[in-house]
Amino acid sequence: MRALFIGGTGTISMAIVRQLAKIPSWEVWLLNRGNRTKDLPKNVHQMIADIKDEEAVKEKIRDLTFDVVCEFIGFHVEDVERDYRLFKDKTKQYIYISSASAYHKPASSYIVNEGTTLANPYWQYSRDKIASEEFLMKKYREEGFPVTIVRPSHTYDERHIPLGVHGKNGFWQVIKRMMEGKPVIIQGDGTSLWTLTFNTDFAVGYISLMGNRHAIGEAFQITGDETLTWNQIYATIADALNVELKPYYVASEYLAAVGDKYGYDFEGSLIGDKSVSVVFDNSKLKRLSLDMRTQVRFDQGVRIALDYVLSHPEECQKEDPEFDAWCDRVIAAIEASKAQI
Repeated sequence: MRALFIGGTGTISMAIVRQLAKIPSWEVWLLNRGNRTKDLPKNVHQMIADIKDEEAVKEKIRDLTFDVVCEFIGFHVEDVERDYRLFKDKTKQYIYISSASAYHKPASSYIVNEGTTLANPYWQYSRDKIASEEFLMKKYREEGFPVTIVRPSHTYDERHIPLGVHGKNGFWQVIKRMMEGKPVIIQGDGTSLWTLTFNTDFAVGYISLMGNRHAIGEAFQITGDETLTWNQIYATIADALNVELKPYYVASEYLAAVGDKYGYDFEGSLIGDKSVSVVFDNSKLKRLSLDMRTQVRFDQGVRIALDYVLSHPEECQKEDPEFDAWCDRVIAAIEASKAQI
């Protein structure tokens, strides 16, 4: 069987490519710009192209057909419209990565499954994913386009530390604050529920959908089974660093208001996602994937990630002095307001 990954070297997709390349019955192809090739398995075929250059891609795949096309970098309706034109006669299955952030906000229930309504007025990213899903399902209903929708939640790998509040350069500045004994901002009171999934666990569920006729025309969420509060998440990170956690709790609405002028979209990433308690019911996926379960707990996964991050400073330790100073100003402003009342 032949699979084409559009992208294929990201946090989620790299784990799938690595696992799939070990299965003799699969022939794995990647279509991307070739920016990250050294970590790929040797038996992977690569086509160097920008997926946005439709004519160039059309020429590259002219003599190829695929059992599965896996889209990991489709963020807008025009992206899936392009894919439809390119692959409607080229594949037996098209798997689109959407997002669990598309589920209804504010949440009507903390238990989420594939039947939960899609609606997110707080985050354009999520609304674009919803619109893309709707286009693809319309093509399935009207023309039989063989789409499968996958909705990940917060998936991480050895290069990333999952956090609720961070700056434009990612997680490192928060880790640095922890190591320096400085307070770190946690949204709300830290008691909302969240699910973190290590990318190798995600890959097991995803591969079970590939070439699976029961997955055509269906949506599946893929997450781990471990549910943690944000307090537990940050405390686990601090334990792995062997430092004292000094949490500073700030309302998500406050963070959204004071972060906007600095380009921090906390309305989307917090109010539209991470500050909402969610527990995922993955029973639909598990009916098709008997092997889908949490094999890497967060206390294990975060140690894997920290070992890599601390040993690869040039790659992973991107300092963010602007965000560091912003955190200090937010904390000072709240403390000053307390003193004035």
